[in-house]
Amino acid sequence: MTDSSSLPIPSAVSLRAVVKNFGPVRAVDGVDLDIRPGEFFSMLGPSGSGKTTVLRMIAGFEEPSGGQVLLSGQDVTRLAPFDREVNTVFQDYALFPHLSVRQNVEYGLKVKRVPKPDRARRAEDALAMVRLDSFADRRPAELSGGQRQRVALARALVNRPPVLLLDEPLGALDLKLRLEMQIELKQIQREAGITFVFVTHDQDEALTMSDRIAVFNAGRIEQVGTPAEVYEHPTTPFVAGFVGTSNLITGAAAEQVFGAAGNYAVRPEKIRIAHPDDPAGPDEVSANGHISEVVYAGAQTRFLVDLDAGGRLVALRQNAEESSEDVARHRGSAVVLAWRRAHTITLAQPAN
Repeated sequence: MTDSSSLPIPSAVSLRAVVKNFGPVRAVDGVDLDIRPGEFFSMLGPSGSGKTTVLRMIAGFEEPSGGQVLLSGQDVTRLAPFDREVNTVFQDYALFPHLSVRQNVEYGLKVKRVPKPDRARRAEDALAMVRLDSFADRRPAELSGGQRQRVALARALVNRPPVLLLDEPLGALDLKLRLEMQIELKQIQREAGITFVFVTHDQDEALTMSDRIAVFNAGRIEQVGTPAEVYEHPTTPFVAGFVGTSNLITGAAAEQVFGAAGNYAVRPEKIRIAHPDDPAGPDEVSANGHISEVVYAGAQTRFLVDLDAGGRLVALRQNAEESSEDVARHRGSAVVLAWRRAHTITLAQPAN
């Protein structure tokens, strides 16, 4: 007899060769993906990359043109949204303005004919989880944008779904509130212990909250990994350029700087700006150039350096002592850019 405890736990969400066509346009092109139970998983990419379409196919709002969608090992490809054990939180909240916060959260349970005492208890628990239990009797119009987003989250969590889908839920918030909500969402996900599948085009958002990230481009996944893996070790030029700021060094410049043809990258914060008389260390790569532009950004300054070998690199320096007037004097200066060899990223050749 097989011990059931030794059997592998199925993925919370699995996609197998999923394709979606809209007429002649292939929006999703053969996506394979496994999302683990209890994971905060982000699908990151620019507009039109296919990430939202993938989310809608997981939810059941779109039917794949090919392939399979599985939830906890069950094939749900042809099931209607209400027959899937998922809930979705959208950017626009979709709260009922005439109902109180408590009534909004209870609404889905009421439709499912959950007894009133159970509805009240579960709504109270969900509101406590999003730290809004003291706002239960208010109307949505009396809440801030961040509070309304948390009500929408509580309304989804009250159904206790094993998978929660979030479609750019922070996109309508201002920057300060968005940063606060990123931390809140991650804490809520940990407490709830359920799988979050989060769609965003904001790289900082994905890096801040995710256990793992899938980077989408032109309907395909370019890379899947932890935030550190995707940022520190991008595997393609697209990932290197889209996730964070990255300096790409190719062609003749690559041959002169590295002594070999290929596609290379280095992050701006890894680069040391030195005087031309200051030689690079034995474990460093270096390139000569001139500072063409200086961008003062408060806590740090961005230096745009035109390389003698061709191309332009960006280097960052913290403004521990310099002011905006101080950094401006560097414009036009000859410099040496140096960085540790270990911080050079070797990229795969782009696919044809």
